[in-house]
Amino acid sequence: GLRVTVLLTSSLMVLGAGLRCVPVSDLEIRKKLIHGGQLLNGLAGPTVMNAAPFLSTTWFSPDERATATAIASLLNYLGSAAAFLVGPLVVPPPNGTAHLVSLSNTQHIKDRIEAVLYAEFGMVSLIFSAALAYFPSRPPFPPSVAAASQRLSYRRSFCRLLSNFRFLMIALAYAIPLGVFSGWSGVLDLILTPIHVSQVDAGWIGFWSIVGGCVVGIAMARFADFIRGMLKFILLLLLSGATLASTWFTLTCLTTVTHLPLTTATLYTSCILLGIFLNSSVPIFFELFVETVYPVPEGISCGVVTFLSNVFMGVLLFFLTFYHTEFSWFNWCLPGSCLLSLLLILCFRESYDRLYLDVVVSV
Repeated sequence: GLRVTVLLTSSLMVLGAGLRCVPVSDLEIRKKLIHGGQLLNGLAGPTVMNAAPFLSTTWFSPDERATATAIASLLNYLGSAAAFLVGPLVVPPPNGTAHLVSLSNTQHIKDRIEAVLYAEFGMVSLIFSAALAYFPSRPPFPPSVAAASQRLSYRRSFCRLLSNFRFLMIALAYAIPLGVFSGWSGVLDLILTPIHVSQVDAGWIGFWSIVGGCVVGIAMARFADFIRGMLKFILLLLLSGATLASTWFTLTCLTTVTHLPLTTATLYTSCILLGIFLNSSVPIFFELFVETVYPVPEGISCGVVTFLSNVFMGVLLFFLTFYHTEFSWFNWCLPGSCLLSLLLILCFRESYDRLYLDVVVSV
């Protein structure tokens, strides 16, 4: 149920954030505590990323589910947006503190980092306390037939997913571009440094791209609730825009070859549009996964695709450790992944098994 899962998840986040704040003078022990805290926080990640469709099915009617999924999944991205700002604005970069020539400058940066860690510990502790006080597993009455219906077991669910070619198609269509984009945005400041974009500007680019994606994603989900059966069409529009925006950004970075104008406005616009198109596609993908493989539980289907997305992100970052002196190959991965995803969605035959059950049985 949702209550036990959310309590377990938030408790792992509290422990993880607390380990990073333990005041130990030995740097080796401190490093191990921080790694342990990050591991616990990572273990909590699947619930945060995958529970939105299960939450919307459990609590909301069929004409509200896509919107609920969008709000629950995209609010998670606002934390990433805040991270793009908190880092550069709260913690000064080393190259902005007189090259760290004095001990006071070094201590100032350490103090600011610790302030961020303590603030995060306080926030997750507040979330855990709120969930402990009130977070029911389900409403008194199921809002739809699908919410009350029996689901497949874990073993049968995995067998159904692995043997469903249509699910594998849209799983790759989701995992490849979103995994590449997650890895790319995580090192955005490194990618933009060779073209003389500061860390603060890179943070603002990441912030506005995520915020824009949240707004557009919720709007698209609301449209999907009003006009049902349009999930594939919405994804085609979003992935087409992502392909064009990523190609624009990549060609702009190669200004010596393409002679396209390399300005702050073009970089901001292309990056923000890319983030808007890809981030807003997440809840639409989640709803399409659930509709395609129903009655497989929502958490399992979304968990599988999130795992695949993390695999692609990890592979990309692994190659980055070897080829980190030049980033043009990294930029070309973006339009390539978006185009591949667009082709997979074009070939995908959509179905709405969960919606069909709700409509037919209700009638």
